[in-house]
Amino acid sequence: MSYIVALTGGIGSGKSTVANAFARLGVTLVDADVIARQVVEPATPALKALAEKFGRQILQPDGALNRSRLREIIFSDSAAKAWVNQLLHPAIQAETQRLIKDATTPYVLWVVPLLIENGLQTRANRVLVVDVNQDVQLARTISRDGVSRQQAENIIAAQVPRQQRLDCADDIIDNNGGPETIEPRVASLHSHYLELAASATRQDINKNE
Repeated sequence: MSYIVALTGGIGSGKSTVANAFARLGVTLVDADVIARQVVEPATPALKALAEKFGRQILQPDGALNRSRLREIIFSDSAAKAWVNQLLHPAIQAETQRLIKDATTPYVLWVVPLLIENGLQTRANRVLVVDVNQDVQLARTISRDGVSRQQAENIIAAQVPRQQRLDCADDIIDNNGGPETIEPRVASLHSHYLELAASATRQDINKNE
């Protein structure tokens, strides 16, 4: 099993920018958001169960999941949110573990936006947080997603506080600046993670001897 570095950060922090920088260095990415979309693709058991529970209102005309409609339902109904989480999380976790197990790189970058919210940080060897201040978060979220300031503030409020996320971090990337600041920091962390992964492998070998 590869050494696992969990990458997280609040909305609008630039997680994808950082993850892509690691990918360019040849690191395997396991992205929780990508997996979450895959487990509810048309014809999957999970999508069928969602449609049976909430009706065809959560389906688009082509049979794909209407994500905005499902989001509206679970944000207004805590019981519905719990039911959806109970349905989807095991499938997401199973696929995550499969991808991590199949990885051949020294370490895997596990991209999990809600890592701290879901208490998953203990499943990684290391936690990397992409950090920005709230003004930057708001500006980027409004610009990228086309939402109102109030909607952006609501999303940020629904996530763990910035300080709580930082308290869980082993490493931090400050992404308040431009993208040109990311590459050198990622390169430095990449070298560090290769060393940590190699050390962990040696320890595993020694245990088994």
